[in-house]
Amino acid sequence: MTAPSKIFAGYRALGFISNDVPLAVRYNLTHKENHIITCVGKAFHIYNSQGLGITSVSDSHVSDITCMVVDSRYVFTACKNMVYAFNRNSKVCRVYEGHEHEVQFLLVFGNHLISTDISSHVRVWNIDSEEIYSEMTFSTDSFTLSVMMHPVAYLNKILLGSKQGIMQLWNIKTDRMIYRFKSWDIPITVIEQAPAVDVVAVGLADGRIILHNLLYDEVVMAYKQDWGMVTSISFRTDGHPVMATGSSAGHIALWNLEEQKLLCQMRNSHTSAVTGMQCLTSEPLMVTSAADNSVKLWIFDLPDGGGRVLHQRCGHSEPPNMVRHYGADGQNILSAGQDSTLRSFSTIHEKHNKSLGRASYHKKASKKSGLKRDLHKMPPITQFASELSRQSDWDNIVSCHRGLNVVTTWSYHRSTMGHYFLKHQRFNKGAAFNDSTAQVVDISSCGNYVIIGYSSGHVDKYNLQSGQLRGSFGELKAHDCPVRGVAIDGLNQLAITAGADGSVKFWKFKQKVLLNSLQLKMYISQIVLHRESAMLAVSLDDFTISIVDIDTRRVVRNFSGHLNQVTDMTFSSDSRWLISAAMDSSIRTWDLPSGKLIDCFLVDKAVSSLSMSPTGDFLVTAHVDDVGVYLWSNMTLYSFVSLSPLPANFEPKLLDLPSTYYSHTDQDEDSQDVTDYEKSKFKSPSQISDELVTLSLLPNSRWKNLLNLDVIRSRNKPKEPPKAPKAAPFFLPTIAGLQPRFAAPEDDSDRTEVKKSHVITARLQPLSELGRLLQECGASGQFAPVLSRLKELGPSAIDLEMRSLSPEGGGSIELMDHFMNFIKYVLSTNNNFELAQAYLGLFLKLHTDLIASEASLTEEVMKLAETHSETWNKLQTMFLQSLCIVTYLRSATV
Repeated sequence: MTAPSKIFAGYRALGFISNDVPLAVRYNLTHKENHIITCVGKAFHIYNSQGLGITSVSDSHVSDITCMVVDSRYVFTACKNMVYAFNRNSKVCRVYEGHEHEVQFLLVFGNHLISTDISSHVRVWNIDSEEIYSEMTFSTDSFTLSVMMHPVAYLNKILLGSKQGIMQLWNIKTDRMIYRFKSWDIPITVIEQAPAVDVVAVGLADGRIILHNLLYDEVVMAYKQDWGMVTSISFRTDGHPVMATGSSAGHIALWNLEEQKLLCQMRNSHTSAVTGMQCLTSEPLMVTSAADNSVKLWIFDLPDGGGRVLHQRCGHSEPPNMVRHYGADGQNILSAGQDSTLRSFSTIHEKHNKSLGRASYHKKASKKSGLKRDLHKMPPITQFASELSRQSDWDNIVSCHRGLNVVTTWSYHRSTMGHYFLKHQRFNKGAAFNDSTAQVVDISSCGNYVIIGYSSGHVDKYNLQSGQLRGSFGELKAHDCPVRGVAIDGLNQLAITAGADGSVKFWKFKQKVLLNSLQLKMYISQIVLHRESAMLAVSLDDFTISIVDIDTRRVVRNFSGHLNQVTDMTFSSDSRWLISAAMDSSIRTWDLPSGKLIDCFLVDKAVSSLSMSPTGDFLVTAHVDDVGVYLWSNMTLYSFVSLSPLPANFEPKLLDLPSTYYSHTDQDEDSQDVTDYEKSKFKSPSQISDELVTLSLLPNSRWKNLLNLDVIRSRNKPKEPPKAPKAAPFFLPTIAGLQPRFAAPEDDSDRTEVKKSHVITARLQPLSELGRLLQECGASGQFAPVLSRLKELGPSAIDLEMRSLSPEGGGSIELMDHFMNFIKYVLSTNNNFELAQAYLGLFLKLHTDLIASEASLTEEVMKLAETHSETWNKLQTMFLQSLCIVTYLRSATV
């Protein structure tokens, strides 16, 4: 099965912090700190409590997580009708299946896991055996389960709350109801154990918080918050009798339990309902999460007993409108969201993420009033431009806002909104163009100037350093229609403006004089300029794209294929590709030199904006109704990809959006079971012989100089022959060695005879130790003893053994054949690779002439050459792959 895209593959999702699933807190005994676990859709993140630094990301689920609980060993998550247990924070180790409907609540205590689906069917599981311990079914008409809790010191008992306002105490061991509490006739939204035994805090949908004694079925005390439904409850355990409650409006209330009164209000803690709240054990800290994509760690150190934000992690609370890469390294991504914020996401690590703030007419007043009650908040950013050149000198980002004729400036270096609000006097109140809005902006490559296009047809030029107007293009207006695009070339010589009527005008940038005009066949929706190649991409309202060469000012390419409005376009760094996205949920890659479509795939949600990295490694996309920013890896950088044009009848396939962590492909999921997500064990050299090549680890002196022994001997030969010692009649000549032996007298008359019959004498000599082993192992084909013997010998001894294999040295053709089979055996095992190469080289050096004269040996050498070539090609492929990765990483980090 072919992949949906041959160029791009899902890599990672950025900007996800939390959602409406309540967070969980677990104490880590190893690191002696609390870990905070939040859900981000199909996965969960784990943060430390010191600085909310991310420590782990789980594997991706097949669907969104509906609920989550933790204990000291596992993280339990529910996805559709399945329940998973994650070990080591990220790997699935157990699966609990059997529910017929979607699981909505989980509870864990002891060795039991309790799950409840939307039909109020409760199952009690044994965690270790994954077996069902007991089952309970409730009628949704009389008791619709809404919350579960295990009271402390109540053995085998759980407390169930319902939407009818009824609480029941059940014994899961006997599978029967023990007690039914009085009804409040209001849906129960949360139940939390109080520090006192037998007392629980019950949160109701009408905003009441009731401290109830389970033993006597009595209300101990009751409170009510005016902000609507109670969504979360937690108690401080650091010596202060304080209860914290969260509301659906995003406010937090702190209640003094001793004085039975409201202690403090923490308004606008989140912009949505506080779904998760947990006070850390024996610490003046509290962590909260909400569906506004944020996690906040509060510390209670204010004089009134309230808390302030100690650490926080936030993403966009509303989907991004536009994403663009910032800088030439491609490591930072600017994102403007519908929540009026401008954020920077790092592709390296989340610790480099930062927020540039929320757009405001008056920053100081907004800070005093709070984010939620901010009356100075500006509308969302619709379009922005950035330039790295003068970021440390003055503002280097400009942005347009929805429905406004004011353009704001931002400073990436200071991570804040800038000083200037760029607005022409013609747009003052009572003027003819009061209702005009700023549509598009662009910054010059030098970082000094910005041009702004308006819906009225005007195009203005400003200086970014001073914020002063530097003139307008055209006598009255640049266009007689709304301006849909502006661009400045790389040398500040040319300014391009595009009108909604299909006209593209080219102006002198400094003099603001019209040079040329180009009329296209259809109305224009937007333009994108690649400054290095002088190519201008123009998207039209008939869903086609035209490429204009701004040097010749002619249309050089036309692309058609999208079935709906084109939302955004981007060029690759070398300007060979144009990547476009449309509301038909397709992402298409066009090859500019050939003018053909080379890649196309579909996504679940339509792309609202995209950007290609300046280094060409990642494509970044933002999607409709999605707060995340997604990275797609360019596979052409890592492997060979055929970029042949797609056929006219090509049907694009759906490609899943990447998760916050690597998600396994279908092939990986089919090839291994879910329970196999265990940590890989150590593999010995014999276990990885099919994957890699293993060396013998012997000293280099034992094998490296085998081919140079003759050179070494000639170099070490004494300059003068050794002189015989003075005659000593009472000494007999001896032979050097470990055991002294007397030398036999030499008979010069026998030397000629020995030389003549050296072949016959060699044949009569007994086999050497190596020859004997080769003869014994040749029949079975197992040459391990031969290798062990050679490992024990030194270079000179190996050379002597090799020479003894030939018929002249006392061996035979059969022994030489066995030796080549021995080399093939060593190569096939992928072990002792360097020894096999050294032994083979010495063997061929000593016996090349004999091998060439014997047909049987020549045939065996050819077979050995094939085996050697296969082994070396495999090793060379791994070398080249490793070198490519190292070269890429070196170039990517420079």
